[in-house]
Amino acid sequence: MGKSVTPGAISILLSNPSPDSSAEIPEIIVQVVDLKPIGSSSTRFTFMASDGKAKLKSMLPSHFSSEIHSGNLQNLGLIQILDYTCNAIPNQTEKALIVTKCEVVSPSLEMEIKSDVEKVESGILLKPKKDESGILLKPKQEAVSKSAAQIMHEQCRNSAPAARMAMTRRVHPLVSLNPYQGNWTIKVRVTNKGSLRSYKNARGEGLVFNIELTDEDGTQIQATMFNEAASKFYPKFELGKVYYISKGSLRVANRQFRTVQNDYEMNLNENSMVEEADGEAFIPETKYNFVKIDQLGSYVNGRELVDIIGIVQNVSPTLSVRRKSNNETIPKRDIIVADDSSKTVTVSLWNELATNVGQELLDMADTTPVVAIKCLKVGDFQGVSLSTLSRSTVLINPDLPESEKLRTWYDSEGKGTQMASVSSNMNSSSKTGLRSMYSDRVLLSHITNDPTMGQDKPVYFSIKVYVTYIKPDQTMWYRACKTCNKKVTEAVGSGYWCEACQKNDDQCSLRYIMVVKVSDHSGEAWLSVFNEQAEKIIGCTADELDRIKTEEGDEKYQLKLKEATWVQHLLRVSVTQSEYMNEKRQRITIRSQATVDFSAESRYLLEEISKMSIS
Repeated sequence: MGKSVTPGAISILLSNPSPDSSAEIPEIIVQVVDLKPIGSSSTRFTFMASDGKAKLKSMLPSHFSSEIHSGNLQNLGLIQILDYTCNAIPNQTEKALIVTKCEVVSPSLEMEIKSDVEKVESGILLKPKKDESGILLKPKQEAVSKSAAQIMHEQCRNSAPAARMAMTRRVHPLVSLNPYQGNWTIKVRVTNKGSLRSYKNARGEGLVFNIELTDEDGTQIQATMFNEAASKFYPKFELGKVYYISKGSLRVANRQFRTVQNDYEMNLNENSMVEEADGEAFIPETKYNFVKIDQLGSYVNGRELVDIIGIVQNVSPTLSVRRKSNNETIPKRDIIVADDSSKTVTVSLWNELATNVGQELLDMADTTPVVAIKCLKVGDFQGVSLSTLSRSTVLINPDLPESEKLRTWYDSEGKGTQMASVSSNMNSSSKTGLRSMYSDRVLLSHITNDPTMGQDKPVYFSIKVYVTYIKPDQTMWYRACKTCNKKVTEAVGSGYWCEACQKNDDQCSLRYIMVVKVSDHSGEAWLSVFNEQAEKIIGCTADELDRIKTEEGDEKYQLKLKEATWVQHLLRVSVTQSEYMNEKRQRITIRSQATVDFSAESRYLLEEISKMSIS
């Protein structure tokens, strides 16, 4: 006879909500009932853990998603819980079980296991008894003997602070944390440390800095500290060192600003506990979320960072680039990478990655090495381009299944395949770049009828529209620094102060930042426009339009705006979600503009007609 659920499993879990170690957990087998994703997530799942007579609301963190999608972990199946924690649900007497480690005992059974015995309430503890397998089931309080506690107390008294924190409190994996959890201790490595920055807003001014933390399993989380906590912990956290951290809080991460793949972000205040784990070190498992090169177009100019793996096709010499902000010279090197989508992309390596890893790649370029690069920013230079950041990492010929698969593909067929730049999908071979306007062509109604579009990441489309109205009384431009184009303010006395360049200038330039109403036969929408595209739409610079308004009068100014209306344009737009007055709104932004080439437009329409099937 196969294994079944452990009698009284739910009571056992509730009697010991946070085990000190997995070694003290007896064999606990439960049935997975009503397994379903949390909201629209495809990586986080919830279910009811059942022992046949009682049920407990439970959650499976994202690292179990592969088990579920592969069919290994199924609804009505049996699992053995190897590690867990039970957290209180706000404003409710119930608790929720978070399974951090388990093994699949059985696939889906024909039906749910049920018993006529009354449901075990969360406040009842089981008395010691033996089940059929002879395992002694005891609540946590009875399982720990007094002598063991005395030994632990003696060990803690003679230990360093970090060691005491490790022994007196269970170390939780990052994947098990959530905003409703009480006391927890984590053991993490600082894998990225931001600078200590000052901020100023309506509530005042202060200090802030961020770090990225990684645990032994490779799970990452971003931690933020403000004011006193920022001043206290900034010198304490050192890049690469391992720490025990407790007394922090979690909240749902803002998707627009998160830098790691985690649904939550951590906040540490001045009362949080941070102790360096002296003599303890681990190398976190690096987790990749590879994006195919031919799929990079949807990430252009978005906040989300990407990981890629590919074959190095070309390595350039090191170049020196001068920063506009501080006139500092930094090294840069470009490499061209290809993958099995038969597309290539240019990756710019900066600073140490350009001089160290870049030189290593140059020396072995003849062998076409495989590179895995983590945390790349996707830009729109030449259509699509990638750039490293301070947190980016580059592995050469990594020991990964994706690397072996890519090498096999390249040696067997990729070497003789004609590779095309991913930018060729965005731009034609001509200098006008019109071809991007004929990919992902949609009607305005396709965008405006879906108010949730762009919620997770920017979505890009091409549209053909008429500019129908430009509000003359809107703020049409801002004062910009002539060096870096950032916003300037009037300086004390005279001139204009640029915070980015940290300098005072006698003159500034005007740059457009405005909205226009556009229409096609399906509907209308307001679009945000920035300087380069606005100059093409209006037909003059912001400085020239300001001169017309001040010197020639408001009538000439409005006439100039009217001349720009009822003109047809091809536009490449991005669709995102912005928040205003606690209300989410759709924001459509013009990324590039072109006038209608009627010859190219006719060819496009003929191609679309040829794709239609006559029923």
